[in-house]
Amino acid sequence: MNVAILGYGTVGSGVYDVLTKNATIISKRVGFDLDVKYVLDLREFPGDPVEKILVHDFKQVIDDPGVDVVVEVMGGIHPAYEFSKEALLRGKSVCTSNKELVAKHGAELLELARANNCNYLFEASVGGGIPIIRQLIRSITADDIERIDGILNGTTNYMMTKMKLDGLAFDEVLKRAQDKGYAERNPAADIEGHDACRKIAILTSLAYGKQVDYEDIHTEGITKISDIDVEYANRLGRAIKLLGSSKKTEDGRVFAIVAPKMIKESNPLFMVSGVFNAILIEGNMLGEVMCYGKGAGKLPTASAVVSDVIDAAKHAGKNIPIIWSREKLELGSFADMKHAFFLRIPAYKKTDALDRLPVIQVLEDVKAGEIGVVTSEMTEGEFEKAVADLGVISMIRYEL
Repeated sequence: MNVAILGYGTVGSGVYDVLTKNATIISKRVGFDLDVKYVLDLREFPGDPVEKILVHDFKQVIDDPGVDVVVEVMGGIHPAYEFSKEALLRGKSVCTSNKELVAKHGAELLELARANNCNYLFEASVGGGIPIIRQLIRSITADDIERIDGILNGTTNYMMTKMKLDGLAFDEVLKRAQDKGYAERNPAADIEGHDACRKIAILTSLAYGKQVDYEDIHTEGITKISDIDVEYANRLGRAIKLLGSSKKTEDGRVFAIVAPKMIKESNPLFMVSGVFNAILIEGNMLGEVMCYGKGAGKLPTASAVVSDVIDAAKHAGKNIPIIWSREKLELGSFADMKHAFFLRIPAYKKTDALDRLPVIQVLEDVKAGEIGVVTSEMTEGEFEKAVADLGVISMIRYEL
């Protein structure tokens, strides 16, 4: 079978490397050879091995009946959406790492794949090399998914780890992350939580079989987390992690959020450090299961993409069922979500806090002039109303 790679950036070059360097073992596992026939990119790559198969016109790829699988690793919505759609309409399977496109148009592209007896596969769109999509659509199929909690962004997890272990301020750890290449020059997508938001939208859509729009998910990043917050967390025996979470309540409502949370040491996510990602899934029969690994990077992500290419090759002419309809899943109101909270307030507001909040712990010796307060569980709406004039310095959701 012949493969075309759309985009020869970090992931695209990784896909080419995996397919060529591991060609022998891949051939054994598929039962025949998988050859890269085209690499599409606007740029030139003089001296690169792909130079002989490099093309600049998508028409050359799409009009070739010998291309069976298209790997879309261009990123962004356009023209990735149009190219993916056209390939599926022609009966060519598409494998992608494009989380933005999958979150926005995944249900539609899956529908096209079903209609044309091919496949739209996107393992690498969440968690890089972690095989979490397969777990949801093939392994945990006997369960009703009750909860998903994920450390879905390696940049922010690296930053929170360094803040915890080294006591560094936010700006310093961001600079270190950029120096190491973990954070972009413009890190907004990571530190504001947008990257994690798209990923939890995909996982939630797959868990419940309906479209979850990432625009509907309440999203907070880590930009307001300070070294003082981390000191409080250490005193409380907690670690602060940016989590993408979704939960199904007993009344059938589904809630989703991306936000920092203080999690306890017994939580399996507590020890996930550095640039590693992990996703914790709880099923009504299975209980908890966690997938852990490298959530980004050239070769881990490329490895996941190629695993999809192998899947597509093995299922040539046959659609792999993935339940994700275009019908929108209406998420529960953010105001109705329940959490426990940690907050820092001026010390003179202690009496007011005790009067208005279900306080279970007070810390008074971390920083002069303020106190830390831990509440029991309450709704977001109740919390917002109760703290309206308490002069909140900082707030982080808290695992009891």
